[in-house]
Amino acid sequence: MEFLHNFIFGVYPYIATTVFLLGSWIRFDHEQYTWKSDSSQLLSRRGMRFASNFFHYGILGLFLGHVIGLLTPHAVFLALGVSDMTHQWLAISAGTLFGGACLLGAIVLWLRRLTNPRVRAASRWMDINILGWLALTAAAGLITIPTSIHHASSGDASTMIRLAEWVQSILYLHPDPSLVLDVSPVYRFHMFLGMSVFLFFPFTRLVHIWSAPFGYLGRAYQIVRVRRTR
Repeated sequence: MEFLHNFIFGVYPYIATTVFLLGSWIRFDHEQYTWKSDSSQLLSRRGMRFASNFFHYGILGLFLGHVIGLLTPHAVFLALGVSDMTHQWLAISAGTLFGGACLLGAIVLWLRRLTNPRVRAASRWMDINILGWLALTAAAGLITIPTSIHHASSGDASTMIRLAEWVQSILYLHPDPSLVLDVSPVYRFHMFLGMSVFLFFPFTRLVHIWSAPFGYLGRAYQIVRVRRTR
């Protein structure tokens, strides 16, 4: 078990990152015609705007929250006057809000690809699988919330600090799997699912994220006019 733990939290992050970066570059270089979001809005608009907005705003909020919360050194938060408990409650609140939005949107989009005949016919198997995996990852993240609330209510920020230190150890190329050896399994399960998203990334339509312009969130919707027969 110790070997498996050390592999997942000491080696697997680098495997996922290598595949994420190298795979994205190879796909862009060799398969540019597949470098797109493959939007299915033209096939069916029912529930699309609602689900897509919840999913995209949710996942972007989660990404930014994880980047800021986990990659910012602990000393920086203290220097800015953000206590450990304030940090933890902010993480819980943001995680619940954006995680819930992402999960709701992902489930609706996933079911849409499974149950809508036109959308299903135009979907690749990875389109369906990656939505399911993202929904599972978001759900696993939400499952950690009660444990985090218990820690925060007890004034214990040690788990949050250790998770951040583990992420930073990976980033600084001196991985320390022992930092997360004793954290609750719900956290480690969520972490494994999250790392796997980066592993699958180059083989899915998520690659269109690389090409998103800075004005992506504020862009106007594409206007589609339907010719109606009398």
